[in-house]
Amino acid sequence: MSKSVIQTNNAPAAIGTYSQAVKAGNTVYLSGQIPLVPSTMEMVSEDFEAQAVQVFENMQAVIEAAGGTMSHLVKVNIFLIDLGQFAKVNEVMARYFEEPYPARAAVQVSALPKGSQIEIDAVMVLPE
Repeated sequence: MSKSVIQTNNAPAAIGTYSQAVKAGNTVYLSGQIPLVPSTMEMVSEDFEAQAVQVFENMQAVIEAAGGTMSHLVKVNIFLIDLGQFAKVNEVMARYFEEPYPARAAVQVSALPKGSQIEIDAVMVLPE
């Protein structure tokens, strides 16, 4: 099975020892995205909704670089510093997905990189 690194300038550059995504066979493992604006590597805003939208935009850029679409996601993990934002996450997520939705987990964590309020990682399976 072949393994390749996915990289795009349309999403934030990795800020550590990881790749934006790794493709193994027809499965793509997307690293966690936080709400950094790719061109500035700064947080988009302190507003939670703006952060959630930026995270999905960043994910979409990596997904497209890997040759996929949001509909190819099979698993999404959402990390929040405030689980009280869960309804807002659902509202934003509905802008990016149609049924059938991917499997999903949402958990509250004590902190995220760069003071982000949300981080999302995912697994995508591309058509053969």
